[in-house]
Order: sequence, then structure tokens, then C-alpha cells
Amino acid sequence: MRNKLLAIAAIAGAMSAPIAAQAQSDTVGVVRGSSSVIVNDDVGGIAVDQRPAFREYIVRERVPPYTIPDRVIVGGVLPEAGITYYDVPQTYSATPYRYTVVNGQTVLVEPRTRRIVQVVE
Repeated sequence: MRNKLLAIAAIAGAMSAPIAAQAQSDTVGVVRGSSSVIVNDDVGGIAVDQRPAFREYIVRERVPPYTIPDRVIVGGVLPEAGITYYDVPQTYSATPYRYTVVNGQTVLVEPRTRRIVQVVE
């Protein structure tokens, strides 16, 4: 009986290990009750050291901001119509994503799904 319990515990542990590992590697989310957004820096977006220059680029280009009623969070999906998406210049990153400015925040978006993958702060 004791061996069966140990075997079941070992199997359950082995099955939950990939889930636990995935949960640890995902740093995308929102802190409830706060305006803080945790951004996954491993998405192939704008590197930390390039963000100040990229923000200056956005200001120089005078990218029009869009306003949506929802909070801007990583994983959120932007509306299908009414927002223009722009290519990220090669200077900042060779990324498959597009950028736009929503609710005063520059975001990288997966173009097919319009899902926010990075809030560039």
C-alpha cells in the first residue's frame, strides 16, 4: 500500500513539473489592485537598453495615440478597427511585432491577433 502511494505521488509530481516550470517562466500578468504591469522581456521585443531611444523615436514620429476603454496589459487584445499599427525599425529590433500607442503607452502587438506582447516602458 505504501509503495502504491509513493508511486502515485511520484507520477503526480512528474506530471505537474512541466506545469510548474511553465508557470515560473511566464512573467506576464497584472497585479490586481495596482496599475503595475509585469512585462515578459523574453518576447523578442524592444531590449531594455534600446527602450529610451525607441521612446524618443515614437515622440519624433508623432505617432497618434489611441484611446480604448480597457486597461493596456500584456495579453490584452486591441480592437480590430480604428487603430493603426507600425513596423518597428530595424535599428531597434528585428521583431515580427508592430507597435502603436494606446492610452498613452507604447505597445508591441502581434499583428495577426492584435494581442499585446510588450508594454514598452
